[in-house]
Amino acid sequence: MPPVGDSNSRLIESYQLRLVKGLSGQAAMGHHLVQALNLSELEDDTAYLPLMHEEGFISIYSVPLIVKGQIRGVLDVFNRSAFNPGGDWINFLETLAGQAAIAIDNITLLENLQRSNIELTLAYDTTLEGWGRALDLRDHETEGHTLRVVDMTLRMAQILGIPDDELAHIRRGALLHDIGKMGISDTILLKPGPLTKEEWVSIRKHPTYAYELLHHIMHLRPALNIPFCHHEKWDGSGYPRGLKGEEIPLPARIFTVVDVWDALTSDRPYRKAWSAKKALKYIQEQSGKHFDPQVVELFLKLIKNELIKR
Repeated sequence: MPPVGDSNSRLIESYQLRLVKGLSGQAAMGHHLVQALNLSELEDDTAYLPLMHEEGFISIYSVPLIVKGQIRGVLDVFNRSAFNPGGDWINFLETLAGQAAIAIDNITLLENLQRSNIELTLAYDTTLEGWGRALDLRDHETEGHTLRVVDMTLRMAQILGIPDDELAHIRRGALLHDIGKMGISDTILLKPGPLTKEEWVSIRKHPTYAYELLHHIMHLRPALNIPFCHHEKWDGSGYPRGLKGEEIPLPARIFTVVDVWDALTSDRPYRKAWSAKKALKYIQEQSGKHFDPQVVELFLKLIKNELIKR
């Protein structure tokens, strides 16, 4: 720890000392206060010579910073005049050192906790990405479908003013948008032809399955809007709850447009990919029916700019 005191030069700002050297080292290794009333007597101690010469220090008091039996550093107090304090000052200095040690330890614990939380979040989100890829493979989605819709959904969410602290939940919801299809049989999910009425009843249960899978997981509950609501329609004709207009959460309204676009422009077991022109025309026609008109307007602007750049 840099020493405390008024500085005549900039040297004191970069002063460092290994704990095994000098009076500070003695204080640290001995776990007790060490003092020198006359630094000139320490001419053979090269650890302090630069500071002595530059700053004109005469005396030093060095107190170890100890918490939970561990050394966290030392508190060095230098003086430019003779200083021989009484017991009250020494007690105060040792109390100050104890409080400083606790503060440093608390900061270290907080930094370690933050680092652990970041690492845990990264691991958690990487796992969710893996789940998303696995769902793509099972559903015979085109490679990268999930990550593409995640990226566009987040871009639109930012433009529409959704707060940054909600974007992580939107990302997770988009990654897991079709997790409910785990409850749908392959014979229905991968059927190359039209579905029967009974099969449609089954396929339309996948948002409810998603809710049942995820709402028990507290960390994922804020991400449920997309898996549960991305098949709702602006005019109220969607499923599973028949939500209408702004009853549908905004993240789901955004994701629905993006997901339909990516689905239409990709090959599926039951049809070939549509052209960009045909898909855009469909999305425009469905504005105010399937889709939120405001979301469609933004999406068309963004996607047309992307197509121009290609």
